[in-house]
Amino acid sequence: MSRPITLFTGQWADLPFTEVARLASEWGYDGLEIACWGDHLDVRRAAEDDAYLKSRRDILEQHNLGVWAISNHLTGQAVCDNPIDHRHRAMLSDRVWGDGDGEGVRRRAAEELQYTARAAKRLGVDTVVGFTGSSIWQYVAMFPPVGQEYIDAGYQDFADRWNPILDVFDEEGVRFAHEVHPSEIAYDHWTTVRTLEAIGHREAFGLNWDPSHMVWQDIDPVGFLIDFADRIYHVDCKDARRQTGNGRNGRMGSHLAWGDPRRGWDFVSTGRGDVPWERSFRALESIGYRGPISIEWEDAGMDRLHGAPEALAYVRSQLFPPSAASFDAAFSSPRDGEAG
Repeated sequence: MSRPITLFTGQWADLPFTEVARLASEWGYDGLEIACWGDHLDVRRAAEDDAYLKSRRDILEQHNLGVWAISNHLTGQAVCDNPIDHRHRAMLSDRVWGDGDGEGVRRRAAEELQYTARAAKRLGVDTVVGFTGSSIWQYVAMFPPVGQEYIDAGYQDFADRWNPILDVFDEEGVRFAHEVHPSEIAYDHWTTVRTLEAIGHREAFGLNWDPSHMVWQDIDPVGFLIDFADRIYHVDCKDARRQTGNGRNGRMGSHLAWGDPRRGWDFVSTGRGDVPWERSFRALESIGYRGPISIEWEDAGMDRLHGAPEALAYVRSQLFPPSAASFDAAFSSPRDGEAG
């Protein structure tokens, strides 16, 4: 199983892009999944300014790093979110935020995603990873009771806002890999099914597989790979550990900060949590995924300068070419709820 291992720069956007590239190269990463915030990548400049685009390429070449995907999670979040508020102000550029009017923010965020597709094409990559936002995440508890018409309207809102974006992705020959994640229009198995149906299963829209959020929700990350095999456009490796055994720590997090030991789960360094990594990598091989493995390093309890190279070593240790027999054995038992 030979494929590039990249470092997602989103958790490193407080550092200059040149510094992140230097660190990743020294640690032995093959490339970067470049975040479109901080000073790492300005998509409008990359789409229109040849000198700026060359400056990004020069940094990568100087450190012998490749790029197979760029990511615009923060701006994508604002395309469908309702309400737009102080949380978005904290993570959006001045260009997208503007005067803060909600509908204006959503419109400018959609335009920025279209520029992201153009920037990706000019940079030589065919995949943009990100979020979609959701106008109906606020109803996730379904109480007070929510009429079906409001849920239907939420998926229609997603289709209305994202189809024009995906038209530009099609024009540029670039794909969008939506990260299935709480607070998005697709956050688990059934919402992913509904999301794909809402846009007619168009090929420009696929999925970024990040198993940490699935573990948090008790979704089988390996089964998800198999169920959506033709839509896995990108892979982010991030682990999660559930710590709910004392009867106090709940999965919802209790409005506690990341890393607080009273939370019922947290992100941890790759290999130390509950993600079944060996089975996952076997499944990726079996479904024919040939893209990069991108490490989204996040662990509130470990210094990142220690954790990022450690995570790389762990993922490299797991990437072996399984035999057909070993894969069949790994999946010989039925999934929960299925007949044997």
